Amino acid sequence: QNPNKYPDLFPRALPLLIEPVLRVASMPPKVKRTKKVAAAPYVAKQPPKKEVNPLIEKRPKNFGIGGSIRPKRDLTRFVKWPKYIRLQRQRQVLYQRLKVPPSINQFTQTLDRQTATQLFKLLHKYRPETRAQKKERLKSVAQKKAEGESVQPGKKPVLIKYGINHITTLVEQKKAQLVVIAHDVDPIEIVVFLPALCRKMGVPYCIVKGKARLGRLVHKKTATAVALTAVRNEDKSSLNTLLDAVRSNYNERFEEIRRQWGGGIMGVKAQAAKTKLEKIKAREMQSKM
Repeated sequence: QNPNKYPDLFPRALPLLIEPVLRVASMPPKVKRTKKVAAAPYVAKQPPKKEVNPLIEKRPKNFGIGGSIRPKRDLTRFVKWPKYIRLQRQRQVLYQRLKVPPSINQFTQTLDRQTATQLFKLLHKYRPETRAQKKERLKSVAQKKAEGESVQPGKKPVLIKYGINHITTLVEQKKAQLVVIAHDVDPIEIVVFLPALCRKMGVPYCIVKGKARLGRLVHKKTATAVALTAVRNEDKSSLNTLLDAVRSNYNERFEEIRRQWGGGIMGVKAQAAKTKLEKIKAREMQSKM
């Protein structure tokens, strides 16, 4: 419009017109806001799949009740052992725990392995005949007699003697050259007197492992003791070597053996408890000093 028409109005209205323009010009520019999209959840990296052979079928085992047969493992602790085995083991433990008198403890001192091997090699040569061999011998003798032939009694064979009563008699008569006693005779009273008798009569004796081993020599299940009364000339040197070893280990050590008690060995737990008490006492003594 023409300002000359209203000369007084224009100067007053000019600031009112300019003020909104200046306010808009002084405002900061609008920033365009964009919505942030939520991040995708974390997905663990999966390992690459193994190639499965389609010809081989996977059959996982189920070891539950009524399932697959369990793998073999040591079930010794769960076995209900026969009574005679339990008694053997309990006796062995008792012999370790209790004090064992020398007369019984001497049966734990067996002959060393090398000497025992030589001894059994010698004894093996003088095994008695079996029942079948005896039957065959008597049959041949009877056949010869039936045919009218004269049968002369041959020379008495040199064999090992067995049986506790027979051996006791041989020792008392001093006919035995060597007495071999088993270490595991049960009851022990059967042979407990024999070492003292052998020493008194001056007969060499030894204790070896295994009544069953002695039994095999004489074709029996077990034998408490065996004795040699004589040997052939070719075996005299080996017998003398054995007798020297046996005398030095048993007959000459008799006084030492009869004073030596056995047992008194406690179990692992009892030993650990004893050691613990000793350590506590030692610590207390150190603190008092």
